[in-house]
Amino acid sequence: MGNDILLISEAEVQQLLTIDDALNAVEGALREKGRQRVQMPPKSYIFFEKYHGDFRTMPSYLEDSDIAGVKVVNVHPNNPKTHHKPSVMATILLIDPQTGASLAIMGGTTITRMRTGAIGGLATKYLGRTDAQTLALVGTGTQARTQLSAISRTVQLQAVRAYDTNERALHGFIAEAERRYPFDFTACASVEDCVTSADVISTTTPVTTPIVRNEWIAPGTHINAIGADAPGKEELDPLLLKRAKIVVDDVEQATHSGEINVPFAKGMITVTDIYGELCDIVVGKKRGRISNDEITVFDSTGLSLQDMATAAVVFHRAREHKMGRIVSL
Repeated sequence: MGNDILLISEAEVQQLLTIDDALNAVEGALREKGRQRVQMPPKSYIFFEKYHGDFRTMPSYLEDSDIAGVKVVNVHPNNPKTHHKPSVMATILLIDPQTGASLAIMGGTTITRMRTGAIGGLATKYLGRTDAQTLALVGTGTQARTQLSAISRTVQLQAVRAYDTNERALHGFIAEAERRYPFDFTACASVEDCVTSADVISTTTPVTTPIVRNEWIAPGTHINAIGADAPGKEELDPLLLKRAKIVVDDVEQATHSGEINVPFAKGMITVTDIYGELCDIVVGKKRGRISNDEITVFDSTGLSLQDMATAAVVFHRAREHKMGRIVSL
């Protein structure tokens, strides 16, 4: 007998999913991880060195929610310029834990973008100062947009600064954001101008050499380190990491592919320098920000459980609205 599977296109995912959905789904997934009710091996990588890209395979099972599946996602930074494709594209397969049958195949690019924004928003909620008003965005690509969307829902922003090496992208981002949000937006000429005196910083670049210097960061700052998601990538000065309370999404993934991976490999950062995982703060096992003076860094590698929890929202909503297309394999 064939197995009926619901195919949900990327365009349909965009119609069905909001940033608030992603925030709720990801926070719920973190609670399950904090209760040790998830199975999630570290993501595995295949590298296409001659094409300057890679793809990752990311399976997980949320035991309490009974959500399981796998995401396959690529990162090809040159895609927009050379192939007119997004640098990140993903496909998600949801699986019925009871039978092992495939439930749905859906576009995962929007889900990846939204859940990554959501984790930045949640990290800011739990680690940022309650009086935070100024957000600095280093990098103004797709991820900057969802970081802004999610963070604007978790703190009372008043001003947003942005920097990008591509001035056209930077000013395009500012023009778009000014149409959508009531904040005071500033296009900055340097990373230093962008991050100095900011309350919250989100870095979303693919660099392999640190671009945020230790001496630029004031006490009380919270940083979402989003861009370093593969071995060799790093955005933050290791001396800054040594000053900060480091919180990760997953210790094993962070040490081999997160913001701390390079200083960890060099012995500059050890496991004892990691305060804990964000899920432990969400469930109350550990405290988040303790004082207004401490610097907090959230090292985001991207977790499959975030994808699966968000994909489940899309799946159930698609069935409710009779969207997608059923195929029999």
